[in-house]
This record gives sequence, C-alpha cells and structure tokens, in this order.
Amino acid sequence: MAGKSGERLLYADLLRVCATVAVIMIHISGGWISEAAVGSAAWNTLNLYDGLAHWSVPAFIMLSGMFLLDPKREVTLHSLLFRQTLRLVAALVVWSAVYALFGAFLETGTVTLADLVGGLKELVWGKLHYHLWFLPMMIGLYLVTPILRGFVRGATGKELGWYFLLAFVLAMVLPTTLALRPSKTVSSWLSQLDIRIVLSYASYYVLGYCLKTCTLSLPAELTIYGLGAAGAVWTVWGTAWLSQMQGARFTFYNYNSPNIALMSAAVFLLFRRLPLRGSGRWISALSAITFGIYLCHDLFIMLLRHFGVSTLSFLPALSVPLLTLGVFLCAALVAWPLSKIPLVGRLIT
Repeated sequence: MAGKSGERLLYADLLRVCATVAVIMIHISGGWISEAAVGSAAWNTLNLYDGLAHWSVPAFIMLSGMFLLDPKREVTLHSLLFRQTLRLVAALVVWSAVYALFGAFLETGTVTLADLVGGLKELVWGKLHYHLWFLPMMIGLYLVTPILRGFVRGATGKELGWYFLLAFVLAMVLPTTLALRPSKTVSSWLSQLDIRIVLSYASYYVLGYCLKTCTLSLPAELTIYGLGAAGAVWTVWGTAWLSQMQGARFTFYNYNSPNIALMSAAVFLLFRRLPLRGSGRWISALSAITFGIYLCHDLFIMLLRHFGVSTLSFLPALSVPLLTLGVFLCAALVAWPLSKIPLVGRLIT
C-alpha cells in the first residue's frame, strides 16, 4: 500500500496531479489533430499522446468514488448538497462567465455586459465551454451518492460483480458496438431497458471505491494490467485503423468505451501499488489545486490559438509534452493564488 501524507493518501494525490496533466495533454494533442492528415506522422503522434491520456477523466471519477463511497467516511446529504455540489455549481457559473468574457476579449479586444449576459444565457441553455461538461456530470454523481453508498455498504462480492458486468456490457460494450455498427433494433431495446444506475460514470465511481479497498491475488492484478495494456493498444491502434477506413473518427476515445475502462482501471491500480516514500508535501500541495488547474487551463490553450501556436508549430513528439507542461505550470500559477482568496477561493478552484 502507498504511504500517506498526513491524513491524505499520497498515491491518490499523485494520481490526481498526473490525471490533471493527462487531461491537458488530451486538449493539447486533440485540439489540433483534425488539422493533420490522417495517417501522417504528425496525426499518428497526436493520436498516440491523445489516446494514451484518456484514462485521466475516469481516474478523477474513481478518485471521488474511493472517498465518498467509503462507509467509514462520514458523508451526509447536507455536505453533499451544500459543500460538494454547491462548490461545483459556483465554479460552473463563475468559469462559464470567465470563458465568455475571455473569448470576447480575444476576439474583439473589449468586454461588455452583453458578453457576460450572453455567456450566462449559454449556461442556462446548457451550452457549456467544452471542458466544463465534467462539472454537471459530477453534480449528478453527488446527487446519487447516498444511494450508491447504501449499495456498496451492503453489496456482496457477487452483487458487485453483477453490477460491473451490467455496466460493462450495457453502458460500454453495446454503445461502442452501436457507434461502429448501428442497429435500430438493439438501440431500441437498450433504450427500453433504461437502467440508468449502471451508466458508465456511476460504475467508475463505484470502481474507485472497490479498487481502493479490495484485496487482489497476484494473477488477478496481473490480468488487470494486461487488460489495461490491451486497452491502451486498442485505443491508439483502433482509432488509427478506424480513421484510415472511415476518415477521422474517434469512437474509441469515448470515456464509456470498454478499452478506456480497462486502461483506467489498470492505471488506478498501478498508482495504488506505487512504493511511495517521504512526506510528499509538494505532491499534496499540487493536488489541492488540481481542480483550479482543470478549470482555468483552457484559458492558456485559447491564448495559444490566438497567437497561432499549436502542436503542429514544431515536431509534435516534442510540442505536445512541452505545451502540456507549459499550460499546466501557467494554470497552476493562476489556480494557487485564486485558491487563497478568503471564502471565495474554495468555491472557484
């Protein structure tokens, strides 16, 4: 088991930091992949970086689940509504406004009240800045957390196994298959079943708790790593093959696809097994502002676009990691002082 930093799990803090870097890598590599010719060296490089980073969003969900679903941790409906959920709602409103104003400034050089009102109207209509989709999804998970806590508290191993089987087949395998080979009949039956509790994001939430607490045999653990490696190959090679056959197509990038699920579970388990030592203060300090980094990082990607800098400006093998690191550091320098603002800081970072 990994060591702890104070009362914090050091491996969880490190995973949160690495997942934040990986999300930025997705947006850096994926942001310009459509501008490269499918099958070219640049496209294949961007696909490699993009595909291998897609474990990050499921990892964030699993990290939330490993703590909030733990029966040993006191989680009340009041705290879920007025702490976790309120924080996400506040962040969603504030950052929707920020991105609307910043986008208007980059486009016209000025900002007006109309730009702010327009941005808030877009929010009301459900038209979010692309990476803010994560916030309402997590709000939904927080709302069903009391139900899921009751389930994991009383579920047997066989019942958990049945839950994950349903989630894997109905929420991952079948939707991915239907995206590749549409079938009105299968789609109709899948819609009729309507088992919303096993949608993939909820299953990641439960999986995080299970992987934190379960005791796995060595063969079982090695099997998960093997399936995770296969999922990574599937993501990258499958996307390249599908795009060569049908034009740029990123079905296997979907977070609810089985290949991403396998890769995410393996990465989570790998971090849990890291032999971490020391206090890990810098890891925990960075982990504490990762939400703020996630929220503000696209401001710097917008700046890159504004000044004509992209992953295709120089060799993608170098541009992706360098731009990713640069955006991460810039976002951290913004998120850290914002997090120190009394009262407001915690709500917006």
